[in-house]
Amino acid sequence: MKKPVVDYTKFRFSKINTPEYKHLWLILGWVWYLIMYFVTDRFIPFERCHVVHSVVDDIIPFNEYFVIAYASWYFLLVGSLLYFLLYDVKSFSDAQKFIILTQIIGIFTYIVWPSIQHLRPEVFPRDNVFTQLLGAIYSIDTPTGVCPSLHVGYSVALLSVWLKKEDRGILFKFAMTLWVGVICISVCFVKQHSFVDVWTAALMCLAIETLLFGKSYYLPRIFKRTETEKRFES
Repeated sequence: MKKPVVDYTKFRFSKINTPEYKHLWLILGWVWYLIMYFVTDRFIPFERCHVVHSVVDDIIPFNEYFVIAYASWYFLLVGSLLYFLLYDVKSFSDAQKFIILTQIIGIFTYIVWPSIQHLRPEVFPRDNVFTQLLGAIYSIDTPTGVCPSLHVGYSVALLSVWLKKEDRGILFKFAMTLWVGVICISVCFVKQHSFVDVWTAALMCLAIETLLFGKSYYLPRIFKRTETEKRFES
C-alpha cells in the first residue's frame, strides 16, 4: 500500500503552521462555504432571485439516467481531495485554492445577483430508482444559487490539477477529462442547472486558471517551447 507523504498521525493543532501541516488551513474554506451556502440557500427569498434560462435548456431533454454522472461528482470531489491530501500536498493546495476561489466568486454572485431556475419537471415521466434518487436530491437542494454552477466549477478545478500531474499517463488524463465532461453536461439533463450556469462556470474557471497558473505553469512552458523551436530552426 502506498505510504502517505505526510504522517497525519503526528498532527497536533500546535503544529498547524509548520511546513508539514500548514496546507491543512485550506480545509477551513469548506467550513466558510458550508455556512454561507446555508445562509444563501435558506434566507434569500425566491422573489428576489433572477430566473436563469436559455433556449438550449428547451432543447436538452430531461433524462434521469444522467443522475449517475451527476452523483459521481461526490466521488470525484472526495476521492480526489483525499488522494491529494495523502499523496500529493502541492496538488491538494492547488485544488483547494482553485475551489476556494470558485466558492468566493459563487457566493458573492449568489448574494449580489441571486438566481433561480424553473427547469425541474413537476412530475417525473417515469418512476424508477434514478428518478427516486433525483427526487431525493431535489428535496435537499433548492433550485436557487445556481449561476455559476459550483458543481461544474469544482469538477473543472479538480480536472485542472489532475491534468498537471506528470506522474499520470495520457489515458488516465483522457478518462478523467471524459468523466468531468459528462458530469458537467449531466447538470443540464437532470435539470439541476441551466446551460447558462455551465458556461458562466466555465468562464469563471478560465479566469481562475489564468490567475493561479498562468505565470507559474503556462508561461514557462510557452517560453520553453519557443526556445526549442528557435534552436530547431537554427
